[in-house]
This record gives sequence, C-alpha cells and structure tokens, in this order.
Amino acid sequence: MEKLHLTSQEEDELLLILERYLPDIKSEIANTDSKEFRKQLKDREVLMADIIARLKR
Repeated sequence: MEKLHLTSQEEDELLLILERYLPDIKSEIANTDSKEFRKQLKDREVLMADIIARLKR
C-alpha cells in the first residue's frame, strides 16, 4: 500500500477535522443501541485518537 504524504497545511486541516468529529463520535457511541455498531464506533474512536496523537508530534 502506498503511503500518504501530506503538507503541513494538510496535516493541520486533517487534525482540525478529526478533533472536531471526535466529540460527535463519543455521542454516537453513547446513543446507539446496537452492540456491533457501538464496537465499530469505539474502534473508530481509538483509531482517530491515535491519528490525532501522531499528527500532534
């Protein structure tokens, strides 16, 4: 798989997008009744948090 290379500006925008969506995904997790969908959302939340942390380095 080819790696994605981002400019500084693209990294900043991606970080902004992820940080803005993270609270929404937490709300979605709290409001879903489906265990399977909740697990998918939690997995996505972990992935997003990891990407945010890596972009901040």
